[in-house]
Amino acid sequence: MLEDYIRQRTEERGILLMAHVVVGYPDLESSFDLVKAIVSAGVDLMELQIPFSEPIADGPVILKANQSALTAGIRVDDCFKFAHRVTQSFDIPFLFMTYCNIVFKHGEEQFFAQAKEAGIVGTIVPDIPPEEGTSYLAAAAAHGIDPIFILSPTTTPERLAYLAGFGRGFFYCVARKGITGAKTTFSSELDEFLGRCRRVTQLPLALGFGVSRKEDVDFLKGKVEVAVVGSQALRILNTNGVEAVEDFFRRLR
Repeated sequence: MLEDYIRQRTEERGILLMAHVVVGYPDLESSFDLVKAIVSAGVDLMELQIPFSEPIADGPVILKANQSALTAGIRVDDCFKFAHRVTQSFDIPFLFMTYCNIVFKHGEEQFFAQAKEAGIVGTIVPDIPPEEGTSYLAAAAAHGIDPIFILSPTTTPERLAYLAGFGRGFFYCVARKGITGAKTTFSSELDEFLGRCRRVTQLPLALGFGVSRKEDVDFLKGKVEVAVVGSQALRILNTNGVEAVEDFFRRLR
């Protein structure tokens, strides 16, 4: 379903936009207003981050949002309820993004059963490699949810080929080493990395970590199917509010 949606939508739009929202930041109702504004701006799919105390792949902007949501009392069950609300309200695919500890503590089978009931179509869990994710992958498959794996510029060709065997929906390519939110140079080195990814998988590719301007999205057209925007939208939310975020995504589109 997710792969087909991306392929069909890409034919219409050239490149898709995926947004990142931390559930419960700054509060649940504001999160809903943010989702509504981003969808209105023409974003094609969205990852909902379940807040976690140690989000190791995330930079300071998203880390702060996670910590704020947890301090406000947001829990996993709140995220399932929120996901159900947005999937019933907006006609784009929604994915969960979180970390292994959340899934493990909640129980993999229960996590995916509730995610399915909430309308979630994919999960991005950066710290579960296939070697340690047998039961995670089985639970995802049992409930028809696509587990999205991450490919990085430091991944060897052999590892890329190995990971390709576990892909569903799309692959999330990171533009550089490190955490979210830092500056990324969009260059021929990125082209080379994406070329290596293309050689091992026929699945759509998404690229994140540093996408913050329309020029970045334009650079990625024809190279990936999805541009992922996270930290920059949060910065704008923090400084100028929801309406400014909507305008930002409209300009990216």
